[in-house]
Amino acid sequence: MATIRSKALKVPLRHAEEARRYLQLQDALRHDLAITKDDTFIYFPLKQPMEGCPFGTSVDHDFANRQERVKSYQDIVAVPVALQPLLPSSFDVVGTIALIKIPEELEAYTKGIGEAMLRANPHLSTICQIDPVAGELRTRGCRVIAGERSTETLYQEHGVRLWIDVASVYFSPRLSTERRRVAGLVKDGECVVDLFAGAAPFSIMIAKFAHPRIVYALDKNPAAVVYARRNVLSNQVNDIVEVIEGDAKDAGSLIPEKADRVIMNLPFLAYEFFPTALSIAADTCTFHYYDILSEDAFEQRWQQLSKIAVTAGFAVTRGTFRKIKSYSAREFYIGLDVTATKTRTPL
Repeated sequence: MATIRSKALKVPLRHAEEARRYLQLQDALRHDLAITKDDTFIYFPLKQPMEGCPFGTSVDHDFANRQERVKSYQDIVAVPVALQPLLPSSFDVVGTIALIKIPEELEAYTKGIGEAMLRANPHLSTICQIDPVAGELRTRGCRVIAGERSTETLYQEHGVRLWIDVASVYFSPRLSTERRRVAGLVKDGECVVDLFAGAAPFSIMIAKFAHPRIVYALDKNPAAVVYARRNVLSNQVNDIVEVIEGDAKDAGSLIPEKADRVIMNLPFLAYEFFPTALSIAADTCTFHYYDILSEDAFEQRWQQLSKIAVTAGFAVTRGTFRKIKSYSAREFYIGLDVTATKTRTPL
């Protein structure tokens, strides 16, 4: 790499920050060259020689050109002008892995898109092209298009550390605020059931920030169960969270007691499991229900849930309703709090 010779301030590493602030106040730094250092000293490129600085000595030193930071991968990716409007403007980041949905029209440019994303986001190690989540295991097509080949990463939110394999376990970083919100609602001594737990982010957040008596984290995806158990141990909540591998349809036989609170994070399919969820509910139970719906379909879904509840011998009241994130042009990932109160035996 070509270098440029410049006047510089040679400073012992222990005085680096003091010297940096001093030079900034003096407007003495050259911003076109990259600051460099070795095991003992840091070298600041100067606009002109500086004598009498209390933190170091003036020397001549070789510097590399400082590259301008790329603001967005869209600014550097090579695609035809006509296709540029189709470039995704956002993507999810889980740990050091980016998950991006790429339109079919851009399929021939996936490698270039991935490489541009890595260049624009130096903190990322891997770029994955993903398909929509599908099925009860909540898995999706996931293909590495740039960077390291591993799809396992460590993700952190609100002090919770979660190991995730994005190729085999569903996880959404966009639910971080929602997970913390739900944890704040859990009352002391509750029995909580996380009906589609995945790698157990809801369960662990609740165990960390509330005082439930027990949290049952249920999932039928064997890979998710492996990561859930690993995460429970890693976060030291194994005395509160019990991970169970099994189908949510069998929750009645898998969960040994009635639940005060049930989390139902299975968009598109959660309503099909509402009868089962009600079958494990205490006489009064709170449900945190998640779905993907268009605005005009919400009332219809609420009526469906209400009818299911009546059949099961419960009256339901609607609590907080939230649009958590956009899913498509007309659909939203929604969250709904539902309180169910037992009125009679099921029909």
